[in-house]
Amino acid sequence: MRQIADAAGISKSLLYHYFPSKTALYKAAVQQHAEDLQHLIQPAGGRPPLEELASNLEAYLACIEGHARTWSKLMQSAATLPEARTIVEDFRRRTLQQIVTGLTGANQPRPALRTALKGWLGYIDAAILDWIDNDGLDRAQLRDMLVAAFGASVIAAQQADPDISVPVPCPPWIAATSTAESEHGGAVLSFSGRSPSSTQ
Repeated sequence: MRQIADAAGISKSLLYHYFPSKTALYKAAVQQHAEDLQHLIQPAGGRPPLEELASNLEAYLACIEGHARTWSKLMQSAATLPEARTIVEDFRRRTLQQIVTGLTGANQPRPALRTALKGWLGYIDAAILDWIDNDGLDRAQLRDMLVAAFGASVIAAQQADPDISVPVPCPPWIAATSTAESEHGGAVLSFSGRSPSSTQ
């Protein structure tokens, strides 16, 4: 705490006045980081769903790229610290609600859509952790992968529950072909291998 106080240019006693422990300070820092990220992905409105999703993901990934170590520690600490886990879970809950409202206009999604979107949010965290820890993908490539996975998640939910009627923000480099049937009768996603970054 002494080093933190010195870096902030305040006395140690003043720091303890606002944050009685390292855990309290850590929780406040994590909460602020989560709120900053949440602000970045607030929908601007007036844009097509795909453009809105891609824009929000771009801003989200850019922020994480600039604070990779902080974000990585947050995700890792969520597995061991209840305080961090609560903040991460609350962030996911609010993000899920934002997506559901944008897609359906309702507060409560149908079970299959809820499960699919929660799975997508978990996929995002795992994919970003891998991106941070390993070379090989640039930010645009990861963004395109996440957008594609979102479209696939919505389609999977619709396959499980045909009553789910929402627009699928499928990127133009992915063609959903309902005429190509799998052995189970489901629609098949065919990848053309062309993303926005590869067509420029």
